[in-house]
Amino acid sequence: MQALRVSHLTKYTFANFVTLQPHQLMLRPREGHDIRILSSRLEISPAHSVRWHRDVYNNSVATVNFEAAANRLSINSEVTLEHYDEDPLDFVVADYAVHYPFRYQPREEGDLAPCLAPNYPADHGTLNDWLNDSGLVQHDMQTYVLLDRLTQWIANNFSYRMREEPGVQSPGETLALGSGSCRDFAALFMEACKQLQLACRFVSGYLHAPSTEVGNGSTHAWAEVYLPGPGWKGFDPTIGELTANRHIPVAVARHPEWAPPVAGSFVGSAQTPRLTVDVQVSPL
Repeated sequence: MQALRVSHLTKYTFANFVTLQPHQLMLRPREGHDIRILSSRLEISPAHSVRWHRDVYNNSVATVNFEAAANRLSINSEVTLEHYDEDPLDFVVADYAVHYPFRYQPREEGDLAPCLAPNYPADHGTLNDWLNDSGLVQHDMQTYVLLDRLTQWIANNFSYRMREEPGVQSPGETLALGSGSCRDFAALFMEACKQLQLACRFVSGYLHAPSTEVGNGSTHAWAEVYLPGPGWKGFDPTIGELTANRHIPVAVARHPEWAPPVAGSFVGSAQTPRLTVDVQVSPL
């Protein structure tokens, strides 16, 4: 078991007073048999009210409504938790899915259909060529081996680039550029899995690493694949790892652009606000 503290500070500074529209926050980690939240604190300025709900993916979502105009917005989330996923390889794939290719059982196919449908259908040909040229897929190989090779291939053959601009590169753009951010690599991995008829979804969260212990970090992104037997298993194509107790999932979605930590708008100044984000993940 590993005990961790996650601090996530987001600040917007506006040139003039603005009217803040409702904001949605996805900052609370997903609890389960592997993650237990010990405490959580959410501090927001200016004056506001908060309502929590679960969305269609069972993510914890806070909707914030503001009471007055402001020239600053500060959102500070601090969570302490226990993470129990210490042996990510301790799982057993159902017999019929051990080797690729396989087909999901009929009772699963309906629920998994949205996670099998491509997010970027225009990139189908480019992805198909890349998968064939890379030699990643071989006849009658183990499903986990295929996923592990795909994860490591992206990590080892693309250059990581932190991007401040919003949005996600399409898989075709990432292949053409040979570089991208963690969310871009997750989008590429997802679309490749869907091309191979493996159900996949996007994950936004935090990563515990030496660099995140000192602060000045950011959120992280990876993907989960549905494997009959263990269920949703996380793969991180940015660092080439199966996810474990270093990864703290916050939100899942079937499209990479549907799980932002902070989403909202404002009415007022025409100037783009100054944004500061500081994420710190440290052991207790």
